Amino acid sequence: MFEFVQITKACPFCGEYHEVEVPFDGYMEWQNGVLIQDALPMLSANEREILISGICPDCWEKMFGGE
Repeated sequence: MFEFVQITKACPFCGEYHEVEVPFDGYMEWQNGVLIQDALPMLSANEREILISGICPDCWEKMFGGE
């Protein structure tokens, strides 16, 4: 059985809170230096960005646009 942790981050631009649930072991691997995409491969790019920078998908789109 996996133990999960809920990470809550406020977007630094809009201030909205976003939650991401991750396996504890993968979260600790990331905190100890493993690349986030390797430690938490089940997360979407948006979820990973929330963990890394706190920036939510809407604000990311406003700042950087599409392709």
